[in-house]
Amino acid sequence: MSGLLQEQIDERDREKLQNVGFDLEEKERSATFTLMNHDEVVTTKKEPGVELISIARAVEKYPEIEAKYLWKLVEKGKDDYTRSAAGAEKLAGYFIRVKKGHKAVLPLQACFFIKAERFKQMVHNVIVMEEGSSINIINGCASADYVNAGMHIGVTEIYLEKDSYLSYTMIHDWSEEVEVRPRTGIRVEDDATFVSNYISIKRSKITQTNPHCRLVGENAVGIFNSLIYAPESSIYDVGSTVWLDGRNSRAEVVSRAISGGGEIIARGELVGNRKEVKAHLECSGMLLSEKGYIQAIPILHARHPDVDMTHEASVGKIAEEEVYYLMARGIPEEKAISLIVRGFLDTKILGLPAFLEKEVEKTINMLENAF
Repeated sequence: MSGLLQEQIDERDREKLQNVGFDLEEKERSATFTLMNHDEVVTTKKEPGVELISIARAVEKYPEIEAKYLWKLVEKGKDDYTRSAAGAEKLAGYFIRVKKGHKAVLPLQACFFIKAERFKQMVHNVIVMEEGSSINIINGCASADYVNAGMHIGVTEIYLEKDSYLSYTMIHDWSEEVEVRPRTGIRVEDDATFVSNYISIKRSKITQTNPHCRLVGENAVGIFNSLIYAPESSIYDVGSTVWLDGRNSRAEVVSRAISGGGEIIARGELVGNRKEVKAHLECSGMLLSEKGYIQAIPILHARHPDVDMTHEASVGKIAEEEVYYLMARGIPEEKAISLIVRGFLDTKILGLPAFLEKEVEKTINMLENAF
């Protein structure tokens, strides 16, 4: 761990940070941003082609940012939560810019951490991928073990210029009475690719997110994957909405959701506005408890006769024959169920690079003790 980071992060918080993919030693990260409540703990950067500063400093340093990027992909008046974020006394969050043509070797990491009871954390992030650039971002969000209730409102606006690539992996580990309300907008230009991976397997009071992505460029690609486990008394209302505006643009939304007694609403909406666009939507749910609830809502809009758009949705319980099959081979029932659930949440569906898959696997492995 870097000396500065070691000094500023409490030892009792470190395990929670590691649970959301945060590399405390920073050995395998190109840059690090950490926000505790609304206080920036430390920002470090290793690659000259990656710019990472707080959003407040970015607006001060680059006056054009406010006019060009802030509140351009997410509306201030969208709902009570965006209005609350727009009216925040302090502008907190990060500004990331990957310079033209730069291919980041290591992933960038960021963490938003709540460590005060009933704290209302309001964050505004801006990411700009310049032409021909690429990076993987691991964004962890969590609250301290000694915090029970609070709220996180995260506004994120993401711009991908021509021929850029961004893999954006979010891992959450909140407390039982924390409300989570991310609001995200993405714009993808010619030949650019945006990949979103959303992982949350812990209880929170409610998590509600539905990023809106516009594929405005020719050959633009948007991919959204989510792995959700909802314990009892938790609510997950998650989804993605993608507009395919560019010629030959492509979109894929894949959701894997397991209810261990909690409520899950899995949404997906694809809008085909141009000819020669392709899109697929897949929602799969598994119920482990009679107290649980899963609703899959796939929506397709075809606004041109020459589109290729498909969807499939399925919700059910664990197949008894699969459990019996494993038990017949000497595997205890609880372990058999664990193996089936683990297979259902196979990280291979995300198509992550090896080093990112390793981080996500750490989080999914914690699920084996959840039931």
